[in-house]
Amino acid sequence: MVGELVRQEADMAIAPMTITSERERVIDFSKPFMSLGISIMIKKPMKQKPGVWSFLNPLSKEIWVSVLFAYVGVSIVLFVVSRFSPYEWRLLHMTGEHRDPGNPHTNHGGTMANDFTMLNSLWFSLAAFMQQGGELSPRSLSGRIVGACWWFFTLILISSYTANLAAFLTVERMVAPINSPEDLASQTEVEYGTLYQGATWDFFRRSQLTLYSKMWEFMNSRKHVFVKTYDEGIKRVRTSKGKFALLIESPKNDYTNEREPCDTMKVGRNLDAKGFGIATPLGSPLRDAVNLAVLSLKEDGELTKLKNKWWYDRTECLRDKQDTSRNELSLSNVAGIFYILIAGLFIAMAVALLEFCYKSHSEAKRAKIPLSDAMKAKARLTIGVGRDFDNGRYYTPANQIAGGNEQDQPHTNTHTQV
Repeated sequence: MVGELVRQEADMAIAPMTITSERERVIDFSKPFMSLGISIMIKKPMKQKPGVWSFLNPLSKEIWVSVLFAYVGVSIVLFVVSRFSPYEWRLLHMTGEHRDPGNPHTNHGGTMANDFTMLNSLWFSLAAFMQQGGELSPRSLSGRIVGACWWFFTLILISSYTANLAAFLTVERMVAPINSPEDLASQTEVEYGTLYQGATWDFFRRSQLTLYSKMWEFMNSRKHVFVKTYDEGIKRVRTSKGKFALLIESPKNDYTNEREPCDTMKVGRNLDAKGFGIATPLGSPLRDAVNLAVLSLKEDGELTKLKNKWWYDRTECLRDKQDTSRNELSLSNVAGIFYILIAGLFIAMAVALLEFCYKSHSEAKRAKIPLSDAMKAKARLTIGVGRDFDNGRYYTPANQIAGGNEQDQPHTNTHTQV
């Protein structure tokens, strides 16, 4: 078209023709009727549906690990300050014969007890983190300071987590491999090219900026990345499975993204700023009339209306936009918490079985009876033999636990409460 205008074979060229200094030397351009820039077109990545463990996504892995260490650290500090503070110790009114020989904290025939053992400290911290109450509460000032700081920490963390949870569970996200020109230039897995000997090609060839010079060296070293037509380049983007990006002028990029099969997208900012103009031969009398017409259309908003009409109002990709409004959860979104629940139930039953066996072994060793007899006695207790309906506790006669006769047991301890 430039050649036809130079040879006076045409009076005017109306096309997506970029205004450049090299062209301006041989032909005249009107005022730009559309502003644009070089943009990046890539194949639209597949939408990633929330996975089984997507409820962990609102916080990064670093935060989850830090929270775990904070939980253990707070529990240890609470345990230590509770052991050192005299206000956390309480006197149990017990006689000397019932005194625990392994506990040095005794006072006048009684035993000093501390509720914040290591396990109880871990349980207190976990209950606070889950925003649940617990039976334990620190009584010393030092313990309450630890608890208050941990409560404030969990308040902010849980609030931040719940604020982002809905978005991560309901929105299907598209993770693009390239998000900026810097991403494109810093890698070699995704190739990129442009229209051979076009305005964009010339821009990279002449650019003195480090980023664009690096991109030109990459493209110039791989001649196959240049395409003869934009349609060829767009086809390559669609068939390369995300391994090719096309550097294309933004209006063409935006228009193509609104056309079926709706599998391309624009990423990042425009690399430069320029405009499309209507070309005429040098000194053509039509230039002034065209300039006035273009300015009038821009001032009246007609050019903006035309772009919206042909680019967006007649889009062929409404299906994708409608899909984004779906916010309901499916089972796959929250399957992870069901897995955790089921695993916790099985672990609890396994631990209960181990406790049962351990306690039976201890009873059998203490009473010097076979392990099977002790386990049978514990089993009878488990299924409800000898329930004290007055206080809601289970008990079994001591002779059943010991496996002997009543005459063999001291009359001062006729029942063992569990």
